[in-house]
Amino acid sequence: MNAISVQTITTEDTGETIHGVTVLGDYHMNGGYDWMELIGEHGWVVIPSWGSDGWDLGQWPYVMVAGTRTADGIGNLFGMATYCEGDVKTTFYRTKARYWDAITEEAFSHWKNGQAHGPEDLPEAAAELPSRYRIPPTFQTAAAA
Repeated sequence: MNAISVQTITTEDTGETIHGVTVLGDYHMNGGYDWMELIGEHGWVVIPSWGSDGWDLGQWPYVMVAGTRTADGIGNLFGMATYCEGDVKTTFYRTKARYWDAITEEAFSHWKNGQAHGPEDLPEAAAELPSRYRIPPTFQTAAAA
């Protein structure tokens, strides 16, 4: 798979098949900062932090989470890509709520395993996170919109 391709995808939350979507794939040509620049040219942005206080989301340039918002004839479409030393996984969601849940689950994973600086009072499971940890920081709106 190419680092950037147009594909048919299935949304994670609604199971819809959508054609002609820009998908991010594995990127082993250069490093993470080069990946950030490349995806920016295609409407994606790396999300630097998550939660009301803006805790780290990943460990740049090795582990990152990127997002995009696009639309089709039905409505909004939200994409999330995880980058881990060149390995990339891309998922799409029809609803912002499920998209935010996916980012929250990714953030929790990074916080819990020590890959990123997160809140000190983490519960045992992502589903138990208080609402203040499940939203983009108030100073960050572009990637999370």
